[in-house]
Order: sequence, then C-alpha cells, then structure tokens
Amino acid sequence: MTSWLRTYVPLRLLLCCLTVALYAEASSAGASVCWSPGVTSCTDCLRRGPQCAWCFKEDFLNGGGLSQRCDLTENLSRRGCGPEFMEQSETKVEVNATISSTQVSPQDISINLRPGAEASFIVSVKQLERYPVDLYYLVDVSASMQENLDHLKTVGVALSLRMTEHSSDLWLGFGSFVDKPVSPYINVHPSKISNPCSDYEIRCRPAHGFHHVLSMTGNMSEFTRVIKRQRISGNMDTPEGGLDAMLQAAVCQRAVGWRKEAKRLLLLMTDQPSHLALDSRLAGIVRPHDGLCHLENNVYMGSTTMDHPSVGQLSDKLLENHIYSIFAVEKQQYQWYEELVRLLPGSYLGKLGLFQAPNLIELVVDAYKRLLSEVAVSVSVEDKAVSRYWVSVSPICPDGSTAKDRSCSGVQPDQMVYFNITIGQHSCPDDGEDEDITVMVHPVGYNESTVVRIHSKCRCSCGLMGRCQDDNQSPCTGTQDGSRQRQRQEQGLMKDSNTDLNWSCRADGSDVECSGRGVCDCGRCVCEQSRLGTVYGKYCEMDDFSCPYEGGLLCGRRGVCVSGECVCDDGWTGESCGCPVSTATCQSMNGLVCSGRGRCVCGKCVCDDPKHSGDFCERCPACQSSCQSHWSCVDCHLSHGLTREEVGHCNNTCTPLVGYTDDVSGQAGDVWIQCMYISKDSCRYRFQTSSQSGRTQLHISTRPECVSSGRLVGTFLSVCALTVLCGLVVVAMSRLLLQKRSLSPGGAAEGGGYHCTGKDLSYIPTTNEKTVTYRRDRPPDRPVEMHIQVPKMPLGDPWQC
Repeated sequence: MTSWLRTYVPLRLLLCCLTVALYAEASSAGASVCWSPGVTSCTDCLRRGPQCAWCFKEDFLNGGGLSQRCDLTENLSRRGCGPEFMEQSETKVEVNATISSTQVSPQDISINLRPGAEASFIVSVKQLERYPVDLYYLVDVSASMQENLDHLKTVGVALSLRMTEHSSDLWLGFGSFVDKPVSPYINVHPSKISNPCSDYEIRCRPAHGFHHVLSMTGNMSEFTRVIKRQRISGNMDTPEGGLDAMLQAAVCQRAVGWRKEAKRLLLLMTDQPSHLALDSRLAGIVRPHDGLCHLENNVYMGSTTMDHPSVGQLSDKLLENHIYSIFAVEKQQYQWYEELVRLLPGSYLGKLGLFQAPNLIELVVDAYKRLLSEVAVSVSVEDKAVSRYWVSVSPICPDGSTAKDRSCSGVQPDQMVYFNITIGQHSCPDDGEDEDITVMVHPVGYNESTVVRIHSKCRCSCGLMGRCQDDNQSPCTGTQDGSRQRQRQEQGLMKDSNTDLNWSCRADGSDVECSGRGVCDCGRCVCEQSRLGTVYGKYCEMDDFSCPYEGGLLCGRRGVCVSGECVCDDGWTGESCGCPVSTATCQSMNGLVCSGRGRCVCGKCVCDDPKHSGDFCERCPACQSSCQSHWSCVDCHLSHGLTREEVGHCNNTCTPLVGYTDDVSGQAGDVWIQCMYISKDSCRYRFQTSSQSGRTQLHISTRPECVSSGRLVGTFLSVCALTVLCGLVVVAMSRLLLQKRSLSPGGAAEGGGYHCTGKDLSYIPTTNEKTVTYRRDRPPDRPVEMHIQVPKMPLGDPWQC
C-alpha cells in the first residue's frame, strides 16, 4: 500500500503540472482565433478570418515572431499597435441609388470583400397590377399532334378576350419543332427526308429542330391565319427535341420579338418526352450547346452540329431572359415533365386530357395567375469564381413570414417582397491577386435584375509605404546593412564587426545578450519562442506570460499580459483582471451601494464599520436602537394625535423618518424590531424600528389596544366569585367521599345489627385498638398510674349502640 502511494502521488502531481502548462499555453497563445505559428505574412493573417488584423508597425514587439503581428484588433491595440498601423478586413457595401426602377431595387450594388468575410444587402421586388403579356406558342408538329394542332386555330381570339381581365396588352407568337433531322431520329432515305409521311399518302413537311414562324404580334387574326397554314411532320423515335427549341426561343429575342416591358410566357405543347443533353451522341454529335442563338431565315441551323442543352443550361437562359415556361402535356407524360419542372424556376405544368381550346385557355390563365403570385429570385455567380463564393437568400413575404425556400406565394398586386441576400467569400484565386466578379440577382420572370459587383481584396496594402514587415529577413540582409557587411567582409573586419554588434544586444548594466532569451543577429535581438507565450522587446526583456493568474487563467482571460502586467478588458480591473469595474453587484435593494455603509471593492461590499455585516452591509445587530429609546418619540406623536400635519412638531425628539400605518406586522423581518408603548391612558401602541440603509426609521400603529376601568373591576369580582364557588364545590365533594367510605358496603342490605339514632352517632368510637396510659407524678413513695384499653373491632362489623 505504501509503495503504491509513493508511485501514485508523484505521477498525479506530474499530470497536474503538465495539464496546467498545456492549459496556460492554450489560454495565452491560443486564446485568439487569429494567432498561429504558421502565419508569417499579412495575406496569411487576413485569410484566418474577417476579425483578424496584421500590424505592420516596424518596431512592434521588438524581437517578437512574425506570427505575433496577427491577432484581434483589440489585442494588437493593447500591445501598442495603433489603428493606422493595422491592415484588416474591411467589408464595404455601396448601393447606387441613381438608377430608378419600378419593380426591382436596388439595381446596382458594389461590395468589397476579403476571404472569410461576408456582406448582406436587401433586394425588394414589387408586383405590379397589370402587365403587358407576351405568349409564345412552341408546338410539337409531329404526326401524333395533328388533332391538337387543329384545336389551336380557335385559341387566339378567345384567349385575347379572356386575358383582358388580367393584362393590359396581349401579344402572341408561334414556333414549331420536331427533332434533330439526322439519323437515327428520322428516316434519312431521300424520299423520307422531304416527306416523312409518304407511306401514309399524306403530304408532310420535313422534320426540323426549330422553326420560328410568327413573331410577337397583337393581331389575333394574323395568329389564327398562321396556325391554319401549319402542317405536321414526322420522326422515328419517341422523344422530341423540345428543350432544344425552347432554348432558341428564349435566346433569339430579336427574332421572336420579346418586349422588354412585358411578362414573357413560353408555352410548350407536346405529347411526348424530350431529349436531354448527351442524347445526340447516338447521331455522332458531341459538341456541347453554346447557349447562343443560331437562327438563319427563322430556321435553327445548329440542330445537326450541337448537342441538346442540359437542363441547367436551359434554366439559366430562361432566367437571363426573364421567361416563364408553361408545359401543356397529355396526362401520359405528366410524371416525366413533373420531374423536369422541379429543376426549372418559374415553370408551370398543366395536365390536359384533350388539347381543346377551352382547356388551353384555362391553362394559360391559371398558369399566368399562379406564376405572377409567386415571387422568387435566382442568384448566379460567374463560372470562374463559383467555387470561391457562397450565397444565402432569405425572403420576407408581405405577411411578415420568412419562407424556407427562395420564393413567396400568394403575392398580390402592389405588394412588396424583400430578399435578404448574403454573399461570402471562401478563398482567393490561386495566384493570390485581387479580382473583380459579377453576381446577378434575377427575380424569376421579371425584366429587371440586380447587378452585384464584388471586388475581392486578396493582397495587403500596408499603408502608404506598402511595407508589411512580413518578409522574415535578417536585419543584415537589408540593402544598406548588407552592403556594409559585404564591405567589411572584404576588408577582413568581420570579427570586430560582430563584437561591436553584440554589445548592442545587451541592456545597460547587463553582461548577457538578449536577456538570455534570444540570440543577437547583426546587432538586433531575435527572441526565442516559448511554449508559454511570446518573448519580445529590444533586449527580449518582456513577455506575455509572466502575469498573475486568476482562476488558473492568465489575467483571468479578461485581458492580455504586457510586460509582466495585465492590461484588462473594458469593464475589468485589478492585478489579475478579476475585479469588475461596475458596482452593480454591490447595490442593495434600495439602490444604494452597500446600503450606504461601505465601499464596493472587487465586486463585494467592504463595510466601513465592523459592526455592520451582510452581503450589502445591511445588518447591524449591535447598533439597532432599543424600543425604550423611542418611547419619548412615540409619546410625542401620540400627544399630537398621530396626524400627518403635526409630524413636524416632534422633529426635536424623534428621527425624521416616522410613518403611520394601520398594521405594523406586515413588515416584520430581520431588519425590523417589533416594539410596544403603553400610554398614560393604559393603551398599548405597537411600533417598529429599523436602521437599514444607515438611517433610523419608525413606523407607529394608529390602532391602540385599550381597556376601560369598569371592565377591570367587573373582571376582578368575577374572578373572586369564581374562586369561592370552586372552593365550596371541592369541600362538598370531599365530605361526600368521606361519608361514602365510612359506611359498610353491604350493611343496609343484610338488615342485621342495630340502627343508631342521630344522637348515638355522635358517640361512635373508633374501630382501631388503642391503649391510653395516664400517669401523674407524685412523690416517689406513692405513684399513681391508670390504664384504659379499647379492644380492636373488625372493620366490617356493625356498630351496636
């Protein structure tokens, strides 16, 4: 057992020491999120986070490591680095208010960012009451759509009349598509290319990727005439080239005739799914779509040379051109397009049993109302910088709610939707240079947007001179000192030079270079790095760990150690920053510091008089005034009738803090003493006194307790009579018990013996045997003596007379 203790105790002490050492190191050096031994430049420092700053003051912490120049701004200030010598992250947001808008504002924002920083701004979107509407019909004209194409002939005029309820001006356009006119999507036999329907003895038009037929027009008769001239076509596989045609209809704005001020609707009508990106590889087409317009004479010329667009590419182009997309499909294809609509912002899917005119009109009207009532934004970052930035969008709807996604539903005309957008930067480009990028905020379906210009500041300017003091070079390698050193080496004076320089590393009166905590390098001390903290100073005479500890923490972690002394944070003081400056912890219930009887020292009350005690010096048992000392004061107030108007007459004999109350028991406690005073008219008056907060207080009850003299006499006589009565009762009961014990229990029943009269009863002898001896002294020769003996009689025998 003893040997085990000898081994265990030193081991435990060693572990405790190691724990304290490591904790001290973590609390001093690692207390700041900016400090790291690997941070040796301004750029590295600012990449640590937006709260970090780099001090480029030349003589900052003489001899300290470069990593000590990177810290929080408040820590650098305590160590002597002024704001003019700090390079720090500065996030700046500027809004250009000169550009007016009716729907989206602001429209131009400039932001300065650094890696690790973020900036927030608000974009407001207003829903107007009535918009002009551009509706472009993009119709699949494959053979299976022949019947559906006939129903479109009566849609134009009826839709125009119906939309007058919601729009001030409706324009219509038309385009058609089938599929890419290459094998294996179509039959490439010469007879089939010109007439895909030759087997059915029907004249069809050739297959095509996209034909723009009618530009936007408000002439409904012209729209109906164009629809009537349309003919069907044909292809071989089931999917169609709908997405390819949609992208061309979106980007070819001049040919289609999209109006800038109008709400743009693109209606796709088909009974089959669509080809997606990479499907064109079956035809040997591997070139990705470039997202540009390739119309020549209203015919899409890139259909045989470029792949189908991806869903993401189509989504971007629809957003850029402020176009809502509506899909009118048969119910057999509803599920396929339902998945597609989820990936296209601002899109609507309608399921039609039949492509009849009333159904199409209701579909367009419902889609228009629903799309306009849902306000959403899309934020896009340049492709080259998308990996270095992140974006967060939080919409605030008109009813004050915050939606989880990036949209608000049920928005009515003239209502405003606000979007709180935050943009943050992860990192800088690989070359570390500053960069300018553009971020676009697109409200879906709106012809206005917000341009955000971001200037990413990745390099440090470090004041007017541009010297960041982060080159980590020896003082001897500078231009001036280096040239001198090379000259001395050439002259063979290096030894003498080192001797002279070493003397400059010693403090006055010291024979030790750099205080024994560093090395002398070309006349300047380079301080050693300690696990406990930083050693610095011209002669390495200062450090940031030789300060008092509070609760096991250096300076209580409420300050920094500078030259062996704690420089406390705001609100703290003391040798180890353990004392709050505020006196809030010393305020008593009455608002006075230490009840007015002491001083607040390090957050606790120190009473001026040792007789006082308590957390707030509120108690003083030895100095509380006695009840008797206040009798004269109470008598004075009684003589003046206990009225508020007469209180001043007793100021000479009483404490000025006297109050009247109906009940003094309601304030009973440790600080109040309950007392009583009997007045001249034999009335008792209760009062209480207290010396809390250093002033004597007196509360006198206005309800006396009095008893009249008549009542006292009556009470006295009643008590006397009651006492006599009780005595008589006791005597009677005692006599009765004695008589009962003297009688035989069964004599009367037996009838034996003699009955004595009342006279004979007075001569009844005792039942005990007694001997009486009477002796009379006479002369010795004649003594006289007489003996009387009474025989003993059984107790139960009757007495016979």
